[in-house]
Amino acid sequence: MLLYILGMIGIAAFAITGVISSGKRDMDLFSIVLLGMVTSLGGGTIRDTVLGVETVYWVQDTSYLWVAFLSSAFAFFTVRIINDRQRVFHYADAFGLALFTVVATEKVLNLGFSPTIAITMGVTTGVAGGIIRDVLSNRPPMVLGREFYATPAFIGAVLLVLLQKNIPFHEYNSIYAVALIFILRLFAIHKGLYYPSWLLYKKR
Repeated sequence: MLLYILGMIGIAAFAITGVISSGKRDMDLFSIVLLGMVTSLGGGTIRDTVLGVETVYWVQDTSYLWVAFLSSAFAFFTVRIINDRQRVFHYADAFGLALFTVVATEKVLNLGFSPTIAITMGVTTGVAGGIIRDVLSNRPPMVLGREFYATPAFIGAVLLVLLQKNIPFHEYNSIYAVALIFILRLFAIHKGLYYPSWLLYKKR
């Protein structure tokens, strides 16, 4: 049940980021809501497709689809009254990244795949929605820049795998992993946490 609730919250958070990112692109209501839905549903769709799941999660349970739609529509009408949209964008993105990564990692583990596959698909699911959003709204993808973005997702996914292996029946394993990813992203946002220059590839 906790996994289901976290998934719904993650969809709402990512839908909001999709709406905010499209705000300066002169899109109409339909286009913005569509972008919010694609952003929120895209990562999980890629995960289920790659793993060969018989029915994609939002097709099997249309509640996900409705949450994505209603969250996008709600954000369209309310985001204009928010003064600091960039802060809301970063917070919602960090929250969505954390939730999607953890939910995907746990779901893949529950499907019987190895920890390596679970971590890989967890990170992929977490960052894929943001990549789709940034590309469609003509923004540089955050995951491809210097910003500390994919690494928190990876660390959180590893933590969840370790917790599930050592204390599998503890009910708050998912919460711990979500909190770790979210806190690391907040540090990156507020403290300017970037990768050291010696870890970056520089074109000569």
